[in-house]
Amino acid sequence: MRKRIFEIIEKSENGDNLSYVYDTFMIFVIVISLVPLAFKEDNNLFQIMDQTAMVIFIIDYFLRWITADYKFQKKGILSFLKYPFSVMAVVDLLSILPSLSIVNSSFKVLRVLRMIRALRVLRVFKTMRYFKSFEIIGNVLKASKKSLIAVCTLAAGYILVSGLVIFNVEPDSFESFFDAIYWATISLTTVGYGDIYPVSTLGRIITMLSSIFGIAIVALPAGIITAGYMNEIQKDEK
Repeated sequence: MRKRIFEIIEKSENGDNLSYVYDTFMIFVIVISLVPLAFKEDNNLFQIMDQTAMVIFIIDYFLRWITADYKFQKKGILSFLKYPFSVMAVVDLLSILPSLSIVNSSFKVLRVLRMIRALRVLRVFKTMRYFKSFEIIGNVLKASKKSLIAVCTLAAGYILVSGLVIFNVEPDSFESFFDAIYWATISLTTVGYGDIYPVSTLGRIITMLSSIFGIAIVALPAGIITAGYMNEIQKDEK
């Protein structure tokens, strides 16, 4: 009995219609539970939606807990002790807590974590062609992991150096080093909100150079992922 429950809530294999229905239902509940977040005011309907979703999430959490030994492929009490500390179990718990009346309303922002829950139940798309694109992208990210890490390290170093330079060149324009890091990030991505900007000639020259080099750095991940994606497509066709 517990094994079948585990197969329904944790796996969505081809031909397992009940598991497919469960995953689809959970996606629906998650989406519905997020609707009140799009509105500032609360009403009775939103409260009913939130409380109903909370009950369903609690049941889902409990079912996953009592089948934890199948998930971790271990027998005995160790699996049940380990499950509450797993990443997704913590996310599940945080998605339940904000809806409990005993929890202060200031924790309402934690409801956003329910969107993370959707990443788990997206396994329902394994039976669809659409999911194959995600599988290919996942393979690309794994294959290009070292290159992407190198680019991210380069970008982080560039932001840090640019922030240090502009913070010392124009201390009056930036109240804190964080403001300089914020400016460097915006310049790197060439977004340019214009809320913080240098006013001196040297500061503007640094801004121009930062934006020019930023274009090159930002373009690197796109090129790496595109090349990897094309390689995966060719492998799949072969």
